[in-house]
Amino acid sequence: MSNNSKIEWTETTWNPVRGCTKISPGCKHCYAETFAERFRGVPEHPYEQGFDLRLVPEKLAEPLTWTKPRMVFVNSMSDLFQEGVPADYVKSVVDVMMAANWHTYQVLTKRSDRLKTLLNNELALAARAEHIWWGVSVEDTKHGVPRIDELRSANASVRFLSVEPLLEDVGHLNLTGIHWVIVGGESGPGARPMKEEWVDSVYADCRQADVPFFFKQWGGRQKSKYGRTLHGRTYDEMPRIQRQPFPTDKQLRVRLIEEVLNNKAVHNLPPGGPDARRSRPSLSST
Repeated sequence: MSNNSKIEWTETTWNPVRGCTKISPGCKHCYAETFAERFRGVPEHPYEQGFDLRLVPEKLAEPLTWTKPRMVFVNSMSDLFQEGVPADYVKSVVDVMMAANWHTYQVLTKRSDRLKTLLNNELALAARAEHIWWGVSVEDTKHGVPRIDELRSANASVRFLSVEPLLEDVGHLNLTGIHWVIVGGESGPGARPMKEEWVDSVYADCRQADVPFFFKQWGGRQKSKYGRTLHGRTYDEMPRIQRQPFPTDKQLRVRLIEEVLNNKAVHNLPPGGPDARRSRPSLSST
């Protein structure tokens, strides 16, 4: 499966975890679940088990094989901070992000309480890394807005909000300590509408707080029909990207891959099912 992403605010997706469970209204029409469930029961397909939670350790070393820097959305098909993902495995994923620091990583979750706990403890070093961006989803006032305070309480260098799908007027947002805001409407079958005044409210908060604003889409059943233009223009603002130089030493990257493959915490994980076969990644030019 290709890693190239059609998501407007990233370049590549990386899914060392697959599958998730619904916890709030923003999950109702989950695009990842819709996609995964199409392949439930298809032998040998990566989503043979549909959207059931799966750890995919053979995907861990993947960012180390890419031979040019990328913007990477981590777990577009899951949520790294689900309770069902062991803390040791979360740390293994983060260790790869720290090793392959020539990429920029975007980690998005609805489990802001666990994010805060881990970033302030076991993942404190990674929390301070400027090439890893930590974000929470904000879809409404009841479930989404409280996540902002928990994200702000995490000792992270770069924090962002994905205000998508925006399901209602979320009022004035306190963006202190927030470094990026994405806004978008829901898309696909059953998409719930988003009003322009809701978007304008978030936009105004970003301008007041001097926070980069990215407008992803209006959404709708056919999102291409409505596009992503706001106020007669597109908004593609992002935080300043901090990357380490790409290591031209191929042997160094091979050695880093070997360290991931030999990680004892990964080898001690329970069997991952049909797609947990051990494979040795090769350095890719794509």
